[in-house]
Amino acid sequence: MTYVLLLLGFALLIKGADYFVEGSSSIASLLKVPPILVGLTIVAFGTSSPEATVSIIAALEGNADVAVGNVVGSNIFNITFVVGLTAFLNPLKVENATIRKEIPFTFLGSITLLVLISDIALKTSETNIINRSEGLILLLFFAVFMYYILEAARNNRTAITEEAPKDKKWGKYILLTLGGLAAIIFGGDLVVNNSIKIAYSFGMSETLVGLTIVAIGTSLPELVTSITAAIKKQSEIALGNIVGSNIFNILFVLGASSIISPLPVDPKIFIDVFLMILFTIVLFFFTKSEYRIAKSEGIILAAAYIVYMVFIILRG
Repeated sequence: MTYVLLLLGFALLIKGADYFVEGSSSIASLLKVPPILVGLTIVAFGTSSPEATVSIIAALEGNADVAVGNVVGSNIFNITFVVGLTAFLNPLKVENATIRKEIPFTFLGSITLLVLISDIALKTSETNIINRSEGLILLLFFAVFMYYILEAARNNRTAITEEAPKDKKWGKYILLTLGGLAAIIFGGDLVVNNSIKIAYSFGMSETLVGLTIVAIGTSLPELVTSITAAIKKQSEIALGNIVGSNIFNILFVLGASSIISPLPVDPKIFIDVFLMILFTIVLFFFTKSEYRIAKSEGIILAAAYIVYMVFIILRG
């Protein structure tokens, strides 16, 4: 039954992502909002709902290793495998603003996380932990990001002169978006819960489960949504979804989780945080080349994730 529910979850993710991308991109044209901003907000936060749900529940239940590992593992999966596979299927066009602001904001969030978990190295505590005050700092950064996004939407809206097709109706596309989002969240929940059951049956540690099974499971909405968006030639939504999700995961998910319950940090996670920062830098330089992520660069990113997976499984 566990495997049946897992397959059902995959089916809901795929179909939900198809409806979600169609509905949200249509709403963007109706609102005259650039698709990149839709990807950074509605799509990104929607597909990150499984990460938020899993990490907050893990914090409430005292499973800090799952909560932190989920976020770090999901971000690495997004930057490498999701962007890599999406670019391989259809080279991703990169908006200039994404290069100058959004990707560096992801880098800033990653550096902030590294500093906040380095209590022993900075001699501010005897244990590495993300406490409630540090959670507030993360949420403050998230508020700044949201202010920037809203200002960018307001400033760019007037620059779009293309009229939305008159046959598009609000009700239909709002229903598509909400229905797709519901399917993504429910499907993601089925995949995560049943993947965890399977993983624990093989005797995996909480940190490893968080970095692998849970991280991949909660990132499936990003994977399916980005691939669907790329196939539909909505590359701005595809890349915006990844960048926005990573920012949301670090700043909001970990911020909210640590306010609910302070999160002790496994020393093993430092290597993964360093790799997350490194992969973010690699992504930045790839987007600088002709304002696109080519197929060859996509292959490199996807291969990097496979190597990373082998490394953490051998590490245990």
